Amino acid sequence: MSAEKNNAHQKAPSRSKSATRGQNQSNRPRPNRYSKNQGNRSNRSQPVEVKIGQKFPLTIKRLGINGEGIGYFKRKIVFIPGALPGEVVTAKVTDFTEKYIEAKVVTIREESQDRVTPEDPAADLVGGFELAHLSYPAQLAFKKDLIVQALEKFQPKGFENYQINDTIGMDVPYHYRNKASLPIRKIKGEVKLGLYKRGTHDIVDLPTIATQDETSMAIVRQVGQILSDASVSFYNETKNTGLVKTIIVRANQEGQAQLVLVTNVEEFPGRLAVIDALTEKIPALSGIFQNINFGKTSLIWGDETIKLWGDDYLHEEILGLNFAFSPRAFLQLNHEQMTKTYEIAIKALDLNKGDTLVDAYSGVGTLGLSMAFLVKEVRGMEVIPEAVADARLNAEENGIENAFYEVGTAEKVFPKWAKEGFAPTAVVVDPPRPGLDDAFKRALLKTKPKKLVYISCNPSTLARDLADLDSAYQVDFIQPIDMFPQTPRWEGIVKLSLK
Repeated sequence: MSAEKNNAHQKAPSRSKSATRGQNQSNRPRPNRYSKNQGNRSNRSQPVEVKIGQKFPLTIKRLGINGEGIGYFKRKIVFIPGALPGEVVTAKVTDFTEKYIEAKVVTIREESQDRVTPEDPAADLVGGFELAHLSYPAQLAFKKDLIVQALEKFQPKGFENYQINDTIGMDVPYHYRNKASLPIRKIKGEVKLGLYKRGTHDIVDLPTIATQDETSMAIVRQVGQILSDASVSFYNETKNTGLVKTIIVRANQEGQAQLVLVTNVEEFPGRLAVIDALTEKIPALSGIFQNINFGKTSLIWGDETIKLWGDDYLHEEILGLNFAFSPRAFLQLNHEQMTKTYEIAIKALDLNKGDTLVDAYSGVGTLGLSMAFLVKEVRGMEVIPEAVADARLNAEENGIENAFYEVGTAEKVFPKWAKEGFAPTAVVVDPPRPGLDDAFKRALLKTKPKKLVYISCNPSTLARDLADLDSAYQVDFIQPIDMFPQTPRWEGIVKLSLK
């Protein structure tokens, strides 16, 4: 699987999941029927007069792809975060365009039976909890409905008869995120470490986060305190001064952790003393890194990463194999659901020793290498050179000799291999949110591998791609899986076979 890539990561120079999976979710496409860009077609010639601050009653009809409630005011679509289907609310206009209205809930007149009190007290303040007020069974039903909506929009052949399974959830849908990327600032002499308040760059200080695993969260807070005690300066956005912008901690299942300090400049005064304090007080750290991200930017990562101390890699066991991850490499934030996803994909491919497998958008090889022992040969491609280096290292460390990884995009490398005479019998794709490139889809339709599994993080682009592939492939089933509980983010596994 390639590179959360979770809540705002570096944009890649190409369509690599390794760099785009974690783009801010406000950028994701919406199904047309819910789209702010589309609005309510029937109302385009009938402007609706509203003004900021105006209040009106609103009945919520459904949830949009970002988890916001959707209703209609005089036939004009209204997006209202925090409202649930079936509720009657008093809405207050916060913004509007010719095509849609944005509003907030003032009061709930009739409450949904699926409304619950969020477990995290900051759920209404920060991102990552867009569905925390919705009961978990209803969250799972919503994520099944998302793919139904997308299929209705793009209408691949036979979509009415697709087998869409119920969403696979978690027994405990909290504390699953094994990676924390939290900005740190000093405001009026007080250090704040947490998440941005929705719609702002004001940090809400968070001692705990209900979706974050205890190990990574505890280490992040320890690091923040150590940096503060060492009088390390923190970034000031207004003045574009100060050193540390963001603290990133990734923890494995063994409780070891990799630390990255994202800084505004390369010079790090007192670096050695800080490293000594970190390693002494946090024995779980396996490696400490500095990533330089100059100036004002919405991106978390800069281009240069320097090892300050310890191991080059954090190791994680996945399906019996040991994988090494450099700081920028992608690993799903939810180990439990990632494992279930891999197991479903492997079973769906139904591989044998005569198969040749392509692992497109391969990242560091976690998925392809997990299937190497089942097939004759595995080939993978990824645009991030560091990820390909990690994949090759992972193959070597696991004694896998039938795996080959190449730097490049799927749309260029796959056709090149085909011209060289390589015709895989099986393909697994795990693209970023934009889905499959047109050139790659054309190459798939030309090569026609017998077995195809599509792992998707975007129901809209998945449905579009299924429509583009339906001339040659039929969908055997779609299995939604809840990789990110309490959020509207969607993941699914699709088994396809040649018609």
